[in-house]
Amino acid sequence: MTRIDASTGSSAEELAVSVRGLVKHYGPVKALDGVDLDVREGTVMGVLGPNGAGKTTLVRCLATLIVPDAGTAVVAGRDVVRQPYALRRRIGLTGQYASVDEKLTGRDNLILIGRLLDLSRRDARARADALLERFSLTDAARRPARTYSGGMRRRLDLAASMIGRPAVLYLDEPTTGLDPHTRNEVWDEVKTMVDEGVTVLLTTQYMEEAEQLAHELTVIDHGKVIAHGEVHALKARVGGRTLRVRPADPSQLEPVAAALDDSGLIGLGRATVDPGTGTVLVPILSDEQLTAIVEVLSARRIMLAGISTEMPSLDEVFLSLTGHRPATTEPVPALEETAV
Repeated sequence: MTRIDASTGSSAEELAVSVRGLVKHYGPVKALDGVDLDVREGTVMGVLGPNGAGKTTLVRCLATLIVPDAGTAVVAGRDVVRQPYALRRRIGLTGQYASVDEKLTGRDNLILIGRLLDLSRRDARARADALLERFSLTDAARRPARTYSGGMRRRLDLAASMIGRPAVLYLDEPTTGLDPHTRNEVWDEVKTMVDEGVTVLLTTQYMEEAEQLAHELTVIDHGKVIAHGEVHALKARVGGRTLRVRPADPSQLEPVAAALDDSGLIGLGRATVDPGTGTVLVPILSDEQLTAIVEVLSARRIMLAGISTEMPSLDEVFLSLTGHRPATTEPVPALEETAV
């Protein structure tokens, strides 16, 4: 019989990560305060939160780098506390900063990791060469990693995390400090990994990154999960949508705004003229309001060239849920023993 997880409705066999009541203290600081988390196989779970929310601590617990003080976590069928050695063969980790050995060549870095994972010398070399080609690093394979650009080091770090063909991959703010082009390359690789069946747990403060990659989002603040769901569901929690109305005649912008403000429709927000786009914006709460707006403008014989609705941005969701805007600069990481 298939066991069903009560909180998600997913069968246990479909969950790559299952966390219940995870707690971690650093002295008086409770970095994780009873975190529950489920990640379905073959998906990307985005974990969002302000600096110090507990995202990195969560990743370190799930990667067996630190031991939680309470709670349970099962990853790829292995308990993170009771089966750490078996689990390490099933996971990969890319942290906020590249962790490759700068004195070794790119190829030697990958071969070394392969050997540490008990690959034969021949298999480690073959796996290294395949990943160097996949991540467009073949031409630089025999150069010391210290000569690599930031983007190349990040790609090498991702390749290193894939040496053991992990079932679950942790990406802890993987595109920190990368230029937009390299960031897009990393996103493409992550999508390819997921297409191949890898499950990804991604921590990020880039809202665009979360929208590009994540199937579901979990928002953490002060060590607690404060929201969870698909992107569109979290946006809906902020409250309503914005209707953008484009009259066929640009000179009708003010009449459109006046007609909406005078309509008397219950719950309709105040209309705002946006001359730059030739549209009028008005907050709405329901599809019924959208229909009523069209009827109001039709009664005024105002011809429309277009009408569309916009959900709140993830930035607005983040602000609404946490009271903070996402950081625009990355903090200097604390020491491993005390990082939150």
